[in-house]
Amino acid sequence: MKAKSNVARRATERPLDKAFIDDLVAANRTLARLSVLDAFGHVSVRDPRNPHRYLISRSIAPESVTAADILILDLDSQTVDAKDDGKLLYRERFIHGEIYKARPDVNAVVHNQLSRRVSSGYTTGSLNGPWGSLLKLSSGLKEHRRAEIAVELCGPAAVTWSDGSDNGPVGSSWLNAMVMSVAGGSNEMQRNTISEKLLGLPREPALDRDISFRESLRRRTPGGQEP
Repeated sequence: MKAKSNVARRATERPLDKAFIDDLVAANRTLARLSVLDAFGHVSVRDPRNPHRYLISRSIAPESVTAADILILDLDSQTVDAKDDGKLLYRERFIHGEIYKARPDVNAVVHNQLSRRVSSGYTTGSLNGPWGSLLKLSSGLKEHRRAEIAVELCGPAAVTWSDGSDNGPVGSSWLNAMVMSVAGGSNEMQRNTISEKLLGLPREPALDRDISFRESLRRRTPGGQEP
C-alpha cells in the first residue's frame, strides 16, 4: 500500500520547473569552472515542492553534469524514483541528507572532498608524492579566485578594507593569492606533475631537460657567453 501511495503522490504533484534543474546544472558547471569544486565536489538543493527531499546529480564530475544526471533523493539519501534505482550515487551524499535533516533553514549544500581524500590517503599510505600537487593546485586556484571576487566586490575600498580574517586588507589578500600560484611550485608545474605522474600523459617536450641551468643560459645567450 505504501508503494502505491508513493506512486499516486508522485503522479499528482506538480513537475519540477525545468529552470530549477537548469540552475542546479549551471551551479555544478560554474563552480567547477571557477575551481571552487574539483572532480570530487558536488552541489545539491532542497526540493522546493517537498522539504524532505533534495536534488543532486548522479556520481559524475561536476563540470560534466547535465539535466539528465539530476536525481531526487529523500533525506536518508536514497533515490525516490524507481527509474533511478541502480544508478551510481556519490558516497558522500549522506552528508547532504544529514545537513538537510538537521538544518531545515538550509536549502543548498556545496561539498568539496578533495582535501580530505588526499590527506587521508597520505595518512594511511595509500597515496604518495604527486597527489600533493592536486591539493597545491586546487588551493591556489580557489584562493586566487576568492581574492579576485573580493576585490571586484570591494572596488577601491579593497586597498584598506579587511574581512576580519588574519589576511589583512582585501588588497593584501589578493597579492598573497598571486604568491600562492607560484610559491612551492607554480600552477604550471603542478599541472605538469598531475598530467605526467597521475594521468600518465606524455612529458612536455624540452630541449634542455638534461642540461644544467647554467648551460641552458649559456646556449641562449648570443655568442655562447654566460650572462
